[in-house]
Amino acid sequence: MKSSVYSFAVLAMAPCSAFALGVSIIDQDAHATARGNAFTATADNPSAIYYNPAGITQIEGLNVREGFYGISLQSKVDPDGPNNSAKTESEYQAAPQYFLTYKPHDSRIAVGLGIYAPFGFGLKYPDNTAFRTLAKEGRIVFVSINPVVAWQVTKTLSIAAAPAVNEAHIKLSQGVVTRTDNYEFRGEGVGYGINAGLLWAPHPMHSLGLTYRSATSIDFSGHSKLHIPSFSVATPGGSIKIPGTKVENDANLDYNFPQSVVAGYSFRPTPLWNLEANIEWTDWDSLNTVTLRQSKSADIPLQFNWESSFSYKFGVTRELPRGLNVSAGYLYSENSVPNESFNPLIPDSNRHVFSIGIGQQLKRLSWDLAYQHAHGPERRIENGTLANGTYRFKSNALTFTVGFRF
Repeated sequence: MKSSVYSFAVLAMAPCSAFALGVSIIDQDAHATARGNAFTATADNPSAIYYNPAGITQIEGLNVREGFYGISLQSKVDPDGPNNSAKTESEYQAAPQYFLTYKPHDSRIAVGLGIYAPFGFGLKYPDNTAFRTLAKEGRIVFVSINPVVAWQVTKTLSIAAAPAVNEAHIKLSQGVVTRTDNYEFRGEGVGYGINAGLLWAPHPMHSLGLTYRSATSIDFSGHSKLHIPSFSVATPGGSIKIPGTKVENDANLDYNFPQSVVAGYSFRPTPLWNLEANIEWTDWDSLNTVTLRQSKSADIPLQFNWESSFSYKFGVTRELPRGLNVSAGYLYSENSVPNESFNPLIPDSNRHVFSIGIGQQLKRLSWDLAYQHAHGPERRIENGTLANGTYRFKSNALTFTVGFRF
């Protein structure tokens, strides 16, 4: 009995895309977030380590910038059939950022270090949802340690390259056959990647930026746990009690976080205005089949078949007296998850993201505060699974960053 139930639980995961919780966190600085993250061609504070590492050649001396991005996100589902609507549990999640840069006076070389979370967060549904055997909870914690070296080739052109060491932890859980049962996978792993950047400012009014981040493969190694309490099944001959079961197993899977390219153009009609537009391509098309390996069971292929997507970012900043500035931005992100492999833990859709912010640059201290609202238009899913239904998504976020110049 234990063997057959365990096999059912593992096979039930086959169509599940919850391992793709590595959704990009592109909000790594409050000033950039306020501008809709259109910052690749500006990149003039230490968070350039993420947005465009070539930009740190613009920053002289020793500079530190740190902060956090905090978000409350919610997915609401109206399932097909007589089931009631469901929504994810309310939860505030935060990701910290830390950036340090150093460039000696009159030097063409700048160095830096970034510690931040380029992927992460998660969702959790109540245990009584109609699709509990597809998805209950999934989350990931992903930290990147990113040293950078940048070279100012000429007065107008800078380039940079940087290795990245990435550590990640992942959790996935779903139901199996009856209420309160649970199948869970937890794993952790380390992966490596690179990022590179180019910044060209041929004129004080114009600058162009280009950033590349490589794919990162992480082998999540951990354990799977199956727990099914005893339950009864009604039959014409009376109720039959099914004994409970608990199974633990070593488990691991290789997951490939995608490569991406960002290109940006900044236009400064006067020293008081900065307008920028970015376009980003993310190679989700490389996410096809991921294999969950069990030490005591057959390998299970997990089908994703995701699609590469683009996001479009627009931002504007207006400088004010006393070192103050105000910014606003808009970001449109294309859906990456096709209808056929949709899973409630990844309620992806086309997203509209709006942001505003304020900041101040003093002699040695700077600060920025931004608010962001994201809205996912209603998405209808009809793929012949329990995921069938209508999905809506929204999120609200606050981010704060403070900088010091020594």
